[in-house]
Amino acid sequence: MRIEGSAALVVGGAGGLGEATVRRLHAAGARVVVADLADDKGKALQAELGVRYVPADAADEDSVLAAVEEAERAGEFRIAVDCHGGPASGGRLVGKDGSPLALAGFRTTVDVYLTGVFNVLRLAAAAIARTAPHGADGGRGVVVTTSSIAAYEGQTGQLPYAAAKGGVTAMTLVAARDLSPLGIRVVSVAPGTVLTPAYGKAAEQLEAHWGPQVPHPRRMGRPEEYAALVQHLCENDYLNGEVVRLDGALRFPAR
Repeated sequence: MRIEGSAALVVGGAGGLGEATVRRLHAAGARVVVADLADDKGKALQAELGVRYVPADAADEDSVLAAVEEAERAGEFRIAVDCHGGPASGGRLVGKDGSPLALAGFRTTVDVYLTGVFNVLRLAAAAIARTAPHGADGGRGVVVTTSSIAAYEGQTGQLPYAAAKGGVTAMTLVAARDLSPLGIRVVSVAPGTVLTPAYGKAAEQLEAHWGPQVPHPRRMGRPEEYAALVQHLCENDYLNGEVVRLDGALRFPAR
């Protein structure tokens, strides 16, 4: 699929993974729409790159619809990337005091990290389906979601997040099968430990902790590596229904 000239929506586009993806797709010639709740960062990207910024909550239907409509106005809408973040609860299923893990926190985490992905996936796909097919294979576009290696090896105290990301992983093949008649591919990236600007002063400590645990290269991942993979997933028409681990062969230990 050709990125140049296509409209692309990046949900969570003002965050670490998202900003790198916005820059990568913009450099490749896409007409990028940034959807996020971080107004300052979103507007800064708009001013610097000339991309379009739309405030949007991934789990909110109306705001995602507004972002999708902006992408449709930008050009032939063929690319949607969802790498949004948000609050995530944690804790052991039964605490040391014998109390069960809070239901409210589980629901919030699933709402952000699973329901939000489903919401973006369904609304973006419906809009991409309205775009005329192109190329010899009659494809219309691609939706890239973001899972996590926690979907496979969730750590102690990470049950809500692991469950949500496991749901994203499980949706990938089914969504690809659902959307194949429309010429829309669905792929997901499962990052390991990626060092983003959001960690701030804690970055050095995180690198010191996680870097030595990664087999090779012996460091945390970089947002630019996520973005490079997203570009390849967009351009390689035979990648469909797959979750690609991006983790340097890291497997999370139990804790």
